[in-house]
Amino acid sequence: MYAVIKSGGKQYKVAPGEKLKVEQLAAEVGASVVLDQVLLVGEGDSVRLGQPVVAGASVTATVVSHGRGDKVKIFKMRRRKHYQKHQGHRQNYTELKIETIAG
Repeated sequence: MYAVIKSGGKQYKVAPGEKLKVEQLAAEVGASVVLDQVLLVGEGDSVRLGQPVVAGASVTATVVSHGRGDKVKIFKMRRRKHYQKHQGHRQNYTELKIETIAG
């Protein structure tokens, strides 16, 4: 069984037992999180597609950890104009372990 969920403006294909990193969620480590924006649920040949979400479907996950991603370097430059700008960014994330898919 698998599902496509929406979290933090992004879509993820998940299955029970998988780990994935999503945008930071306000939950403690070890807490259970219910993701109810399920866009698609599939099992074998049968696929249920939501418009936009599947009614009654949800994904339960456990928060494994919180962290920060790798640094992304941003460099802007205008040639011949004596303009250069350096910037860096590290995105916060929450690592989830998918437990069950209901629906």
